[in-house]
Amino acid sequence: MKKTGQYPLLIKIMNWEYWPFSVVYVPIYFYWFWLCFKARAVFFFNTANPSIQNGGFLMESKKLIYDLIPAGYYPATRLFTPGTSGEIIVGELKAAAMQFPLIAKPDIGMRGLCVQKIVTVEELLQYAAASKVDFLVQEFVAYENEVGIFYYRFPDQQRGVISGVVGKEFLTVTGDGTATVEQLLLKDPRYVLQLATLRKTHAALMQLVLEDKATHLLVPYGNHSRGAKFIDISHLVDETLTTTIDTICQKVPGFFFGRMDIRYNTWEELKQGKNFSIIELNGAGSEPTHIYDPRHTIFFAWKEIIRHLIILFKISRQNHHSLPMPYMKFALGLQMLRDNAAYIKLISNQFGSKAGD
Repeated sequence: MKKTGQYPLLIKIMNWEYWPFSVVYVPIYFYWFWLCFKARAVFFFNTANPSIQNGGFLMESKKLIYDLIPAGYYPATRLFTPGTSGEIIVGELKAAAMQFPLIAKPDIGMRGLCVQKIVTVEELLQYAAASKVDFLVQEFVAYENEVGIFYYRFPDQQRGVISGVVGKEFLTVTGDGTATVEQLLLKDPRYVLQLATLRKTHAALMQLVLEDKATHLLVPYGNHSRGAKFIDISHLVDETLTTTIDTICQKVPGFFFGRMDIRYNTWEELKQGKNFSIIELNGAGSEPTHIYDPRHTIFFAWKEIIRHLIILFKISRQNHHSLPMPYMKFALGLQMLRDNAAYIKLISNQFGSKAGD
């Protein structure tokens, strides 16, 4: 496996789940343009979720989405603007009885970029000082499991549907009593791709030898780009889970299409609507992330993406005609894309070499 560790590019080429977004979606663009032609609008998706900015496709505020979710379904969260003094930040968190550890992340998210677990006041102040954009500070949810549930409901239907579920295995190493953490990482191609970052963020741990069968969680985030393994568990969907998720989603005004990322204690409790917390609610720009299960082929992925695009189109069209709600104008859509590109560049550079750690 040492040789494998020397060729991260080969790992990416041989496993489509690591291909660039623009490459994976090349054949999808043709179908997208067909849907645009049918809608007579390039940016038709803004009507999919009327209460979410841009339908939740790009540049939507996470805080505004949390405000739509009933209290108690998501972690305590506070929004801060860049330049806010440390005294004010710490004071607000104390007033809200929010305790460490915490999660800090940009208010407009980009696939886990600049999401950071915060365990001390010093780390919090460093994050705040470095942030160039509005950011959220949120209670860390200690539930061990995380799942992404894709949900949709046609506006003319009383009941919603779960169209895919992805389980997430966090980046964790298990010791054998002789290998260092770095040597353990080199044994898994998925972890090899994270080595460059981990050598910076966990330098002190790299030469640590874990006891036999001892585990160590290195990255507590369920992001594919941060080393989490995605597993398609859509077969676990049943009537109980569907009823629970549908009940929750119908309490979010104007939400018809998207994915919820949820931390939970046990699967049975989640099905019953107990001991869970919604970490993220994503709208029209959501991917059916169960496609990234390593067992799936790129052809399966294309089929699922197109299936969900058709659903997105139908929901958007229904809201467009029934509310009625206008589609986003072309000029506004182009500006959204430009703003998104500039935003990605900004937050990618705001923490320097530690961006996204």
